[in-house]
Amino acid sequence: MDDGLRTVNDPAGSGSSRRGRPVGKGERLADWTDGRLGTHRSANYLMRKVFPDHWSFMLGEVCLYSFLVLILTGIYLTLFFEPSSAEVVYHGSYNPLGGVLMTRAYESTLHISFDVRGGLLIRQIHHWAALVFVAGMLIHMMRVFFTGAFRKPREVNWLFGWTLLFLALITGLTGYSLPDDLLSGTGVRFAQGAILSVPVIGTYLAFFLFGGEFPGHDIIPRFFPIHVLLLPGIMLGLVVAHLILVFYHKHTQYPGPGRDEKSVVGMPLMPVYTAKAGGFFFLVFGVLALLGGIATINPVWSFGPYRPDLVTTGAQPDWYLGFSEGLIRVMPGWEINAWGHTLQLGVFIPFMLFPLIMLAIGVYPFVEAWVTGDRREHHILDRPRNVPVRTALGVAWLSLYAVLLVGGGNDLWATHFHLSINAITWFVRIAFFVVPVLAFVLTKRICLGLQRRDHDKVMHGRETGVIKRLPNGGYVEVHEPLTPERLFTLTQHEQAPPYEIGPLVDANGVTRQVGRAHRLRARLARALYGPRARIPKPTVEEYRELTTKGDHH
Repeated sequence: MDDGLRTVNDPAGSGSSRRGRPVGKGERLADWTDGRLGTHRSANYLMRKVFPDHWSFMLGEVCLYSFLVLILTGIYLTLFFEPSSAEVVYHGSYNPLGGVLMTRAYESTLHISFDVRGGLLIRQIHHWAALVFVAGMLIHMMRVFFTGAFRKPREVNWLFGWTLLFLALITGLTGYSLPDDLLSGTGVRFAQGAILSVPVIGTYLAFFLFGGEFPGHDIIPRFFPIHVLLLPGIMLGLVVAHLILVFYHKHTQYPGPGRDEKSVVGMPLMPVYTAKAGGFFFLVFGVLALLGGIATINPVWSFGPYRPDLVTTGAQPDWYLGFSEGLIRVMPGWEINAWGHTLQLGVFIPFMLFPLIMLAIGVYPFVEAWVTGDRREHHILDRPRNVPVRTALGVAWLSLYAVLLVGGGNDLWATHFHLSINAITWFVRIAFFVVPVLAFVLTKRICLGLQRRDHDKVMHGRETGVIKRLPNGGYVEVHEPLTPERLFTLTQHEQAPPYEIGPLVDANGVTRQVGRAHRLRARLARALYGPRARIPKPTVEEYRELTTKGDHH
């Protein structure tokens, strides 16, 4: 039987050929699978998927590969770790702690570090991968924010990434607390105090989480399944959904010749991008392994087991939690006593401020879409200079993060630089309000200055460094006209007029009622895209008039 694709010479299945050549077992298996699952068409579509080539797109790959390393190393550590708060006397190979009373969790951590072959290396790779994972997600989201890659149709993917970042912070906290050393125990005590500051339900939440009074015996057994099963499972599902949407939507790309909202310029998934991605995975894994081998991190044996009556000096969490730590450290110790109850505002306000700031980041794409009223799909990225207010907001948030990191380590700043801890605390309190404003104003002015420079480049060309003397004795610098490709890149962005309320009185003299939401939307639109937020780009008529006169010196 001949269907035009396959010729079967042996109906019994002992041998077959495809257009006169033998068909191997692998091809028969592929044919069998394709006939039932349609894998050929799907695989052919995926293999031809085009990805733009730009270094900033690797930030997402750093997150993905470090997450894979986290899973692999976490599985290895789970085989040897005992999440138990039962107390034992240590008789392991680390002699300085011999005979010390500690929990089984801390003992197993020491066992992994000193007695399990490769255990310390895997522990440190796991910890470094967690730091790189969170750092990669933060930088990746900032790249998405500054370039406007969160716009339609990628708002849901932005929420997936935001949720991944938030879950990563919680996962880092739970994993950081499992060894039950003095440093991690201090961090758990810090978290318990913050939970207690919640009005009315704070005590109940703390008792439910810790199984009674602090420190209790349930916190480590409860943190363990949350850290190794619940949160990683949710994150893995979000990563898969995130990648599916990346494949489903056309990939974003930076502006340039041949790139528009309907086409993508880049390399196909197979074989170019796959080879690059595979090599980059081993590069990320190699860097993490190198860090784990030569850079000590979280030496739990130096801190000793946790005791509720002790606090280690210089106790700071990992950098990604320094934001919340700084908020609580620099907040004045305000409290309200009423009807026999105490409300710790000095802890509750910063404890709630952190998730509120994170919430503002999560909803920003929807706020901007509401302000602009833009319902179109966007696959071409913005140049950050062309949206000065958005760029300035991002830089202001990063500056606030940096200020609070200083506050979170105020004791280390004081001891290492011989400064007054009170002076550092007051500096952070003032900088909390001043630095973001200065960063916003400065960034916006820089963006507007870059827009003016682009305007001059388009109108007058590129400076060549060649000085020309005119017949009247004056001197001018010779400018070279830009290439059409460069002209397109500098002028392709849109400058739509911002949303306006319009006249409040119509032609008949009737006053039109305008709601507060519309007034707020108009104010935000003027702030984001009004005359003070951008430099008008050259029009085609202005450019032709100037170049026709030969004004390119």
